Amino acid sequence: MTYALRRDAGGRTRTGGNALKTIRRIGVAVAGLVTALALAVPAGAASRSGGDPITLPAPTGPHPVGWEELHLVDRDRPDPWAPPAPRELMVSVWYPAAAARGAAVPYATAEESRLLLEQMEGTDGLPPDTLTRVRTHARAGAPPLRARHRLPLVVLSPGLTDPRWMLTSLAEDLASRGYVVAGVDHPYEAAAVTFPDGRVATCRVCDGGDQGEKVVAGRVQDFAFVLDRLKGHTRYGRMIDHGRIAAVGHSIGGAAAAAAMLADRRIDAGIDMDGSFRPPLARDLARPFLMLAADAHGKHGGNWNDTWAHLTGWRRWLNVPGMAHRSPSDVPFIAEALGLRTQALPGARCVWIVREYVAAFADRHLRHRNRPLLNGPSPRFPEVHFVGPATARTPSAHR
Repeated sequence: MTYALRRDAGGRTRTGGNALKTIRRIGVAVAGLVTALALAVPAGAASRSGGDPITLPAPTGPHPVGWEELHLVDRDRPDPWAPPAPRELMVSVWYPAAAARGAAVPYATAEESRLLLEQMEGTDGLPPDTLTRVRTHARAGAPPLRARHRLPLVVLSPGLTDPRWMLTSLAEDLASRGYVVAGVDHPYEAAAVTFPDGRVATCRVCDGGDQGEKVVAGRVQDFAFVLDRLKGHTRYGRMIDHGRIAAVGHSIGGAAAAAAMLADRRIDAGIDMDGSFRPPLARDLARPFLMLAADAHGKHGGNWNDTWAHLTGWRRWLNVPGMAHRSPSDVPFIAEALGLRTQALPGARCVWIVREYVAAFADRHLRHRNRPLLNGPSPRFPEVHFVGPATARTPSAHR
């Protein structure tokens, strides 16, 4: 069974062709998980998604994972997409726990699942609540690990239209390895953000217009506000080492991670997972930065070349040709569990690659541990290529 779809690297918006052209200019995907599901829908996919649970890959670290949801309101800043209302953020905090106690953390609500699915053509066979059947490993309110020292923090920013839980597999794995992870929802930039009082903010950015730089600028402020609030938090203020912080983003979230590093000295290291920079860095960034590209790294063109030239600290540019744009998120694993294939590499392999390289980077730059995986090609991961433009110094020139 095949479908005639209008799509870019990540999918379509509800406004059709004009919005698609806009999103192509932005250089980010706009339809989250649903887009990947629509790439191919074989016979039987609808019945597979109709009732069986889909369990995300188990975290690989030694600790159980706890989880808490925070509702943060910045009353000093109007929401850029819904003024004059104040900017509200929903944040998931994953952390290493002392024991796996508490209720299992849900993945998506029925409404969040529906709002993602209805953005796509060709998914009529998928029940609207398909994503509610995804199972996670974190436990809500689990007792935090009593560590001897404060723990490093990783802040995650998802791609355009993606809610924060689309990076759950990566977040749970980092928390199991001893990191506190804050996944940030950016309201009106995601298909659905649910607030505690039941309000659901839908994606206003997706309705058209070249908004890439405005999205990045707003997320830079979101990063800063989250760091401010976590520092003063009754639990996390004491748990987190505020001198060891990394910003990691997927798609436009990766562009925001780089821009946030330039604006905020508190962020020690950053990762862009397959996102075009909006705009490319115009001044030097002397702190560690990793660029992880899916598919053909040349698709970012001068955008990545220009930014690479301004990375003057430790830097790496990795390319995984078998991955697609959605592969750094939970998409490839969930899609494959539904009987779909969205990239050349198996979904579980994509999860493993992203987890290992992100953790190696965080270990090296937040914990100062030797991680040879980042020194060059590895026989464990032959799919991962170390690259660098001919006009720039090679990655090995920076340690």
